[in-house]
Amino acid sequence: MKLDRCISLEMEMNPKFEGVKTVLMKSYDGLPYYLKSCILYLSIFLEDCTVSRRRFVSRWVAEGYSEDTSMAKRYFMELLERSMILPTQISLCSIQGTDSCQVHDPIRDIIIEKSMEENLVFRLEEGCNSNNQGTFRHLAISSNWDGDEGQFEATMKLSCIRSLTVFGKWRPFYISDKMRFLRVLDLEGTKDLADHHLEHIGNHLHLRYLSLRGCEGIYYLPDSVGNLRQLETLDIKYTRITRLPRTIAKLSKLCQLKAGNEFYIGEERPSLACCVPFASCCAMVIQAYAVKVPVGIGELKSLNTLRCVHLEWENAIIQEIEGLTKLRKLGVFGIDRGNGPEFCSAISGLDRLESLSVRSEVWDLCDILNGMSSPPENLRSLKLLGWMDELPQWIKMLQNLVKIKLESTEVSINDEELRILGNLPNLSILSFKEKSFQSALPITFHSGLFRSLVTLELV
Repeated sequence: MKLDRCISLEMEMNPKFEGVKTVLMKSYDGLPYYLKSCILYLSIFLEDCTVSRRRFVSRWVAEGYSEDTSMAKRYFMELLERSMILPTQISLCSIQGTDSCQVHDPIRDIIIEKSMEENLVFRLEEGCNSNNQGTFRHLAISSNWDGDEGQFEATMKLSCIRSLTVFGKWRPFYISDKMRFLRVLDLEGTKDLADHHLEHIGNHLHLRYLSLRGCEGIYYLPDSVGNLRQLETLDIKYTRITRLPRTIAKLSKLCQLKAGNEFYIGEERPSLACCVPFASCCAMVIQAYAVKVPVGIGELKSLNTLRCVHLEWENAIIQEIEGLTKLRKLGVFGIDRGNGPEFCSAISGLDRLESLSVRSEVWDLCDILNGMSSPPENLRSLKLLGWMDELPQWIKMLQNLVKIKLESTEVSINDEELRILGNLPNLSILSFKEKSFQSALPITFHSGLFRSLVTLELV
């Protein structure tokens, strides 16, 4: 049994620990109102469940706990600083630092108690009171609950549900038309979810957050997704989806579109390459990595995050991306000599862009990227994946760059290029992933350079 769980049980049973519980309760009571809402919301998640910062931040925004992602990130960091949540994955290669967290058990017991008192969160799990007909706002279904549809409907007033989170195996009756005001549908990592289970997803007109991340049984989105006019976050990363429906262009409030599957990155190509043409194998890898978006994507003027988009033979899409002036994070795949000039022109016009990831299968990606005369000056993170003999010349202009990651580039790193990188005043994270430079060449880091460097990753 974990130490903090032992402490939690001891606090419940041993009166000598009543003072400790009082201190923890005062810590909770002393939180500002906006942090109380955020910390109570965490009672949705399972005991010992590690939850990403990304997931919390997007859900808090969808629930109206914060105005935007920047404010939600500040709330997250404030909870960390107050030790109300514990960091579980501190990434030295992340600009944010802490990628995920966990609520330690003594605090978790308090927030579960409070959330139940306020009819905020109900956890449908083994041994729970499944006949209370409460008016809870948030429903979390645990993997160990094995009740039937009748028990599910009798559990609570489904019309009051604002968020539904499913852990473990999916069952079709979990989504009900009675959930008329559902804002958040979080099915991340849910097992046995299939395409036909989502056919009527468009009936939930108030959805602001929809996550199918990691649902490997999902191959496409239904056209009815275009009915979700309030949707702000759509996360379909690590699914089998390779193409988005045309109706996606109707989602005028969409801020974050996260797609693509990085399963094959850094891994050997599938063994079936021996029995199919190489081009076909490459196509399969491409499709696994990025999604194709329809003409009309340029109508999504609220987009600030767009990852990862397949742009090969898609000059019209590139022109539309140029009009997405609120973009801060962009990930693309399939840049080649045919669409390279238009891509470079489009990127130069995205003044708010802070993060750019480019992956390509062409022979010399650098030659294509050198067509960009003026890169976005606010760029803080740059990831380049694909062969290039040298680094793009404009990297020296990125005075705000904090992180650069190279993978499968096989760059011939020399003293001049190291000097260019080393003179970037804010560069704190330098990541050389698999086959990022020619290993036969020695690399020498000279004194006086890389003054802001905190993390050097060599994998």
